[in-house]
Amino acid sequence: MDTASAYDILRMTIDTILLACAPILAVALLVGLIISFIQALTQIQEMTLTFVPKIVAIFGALALTLPFIFGTLTRLSDRVFDLIVSGGV
Repeated sequence: MDTASAYDILRMTIDTILLACAPILAVALLVGLIISFIQALTQIQEMTLTFVPKIVAIFGALALTLPFIFGTLTRLSDRVFDLIVSGGV
């Protein structure tokens, strides 16, 4: 295994991780911004108001995007296993 193939596998892994976690992070960001905006307008600084809706939204987004995440991770593992079988690693 040379450094170019190790770099390629590492790049594919990082790209896959970023792609798989992007929907969850986007939902968390959007819900956090909405809650912060509501808190700024109403001046309610309750800590549970920050965490509970965000956790519910994250679990909902996770339930909806789980097939996408699984497919993305499966494609990465298939590519890496193909490299191993072909002797590229």
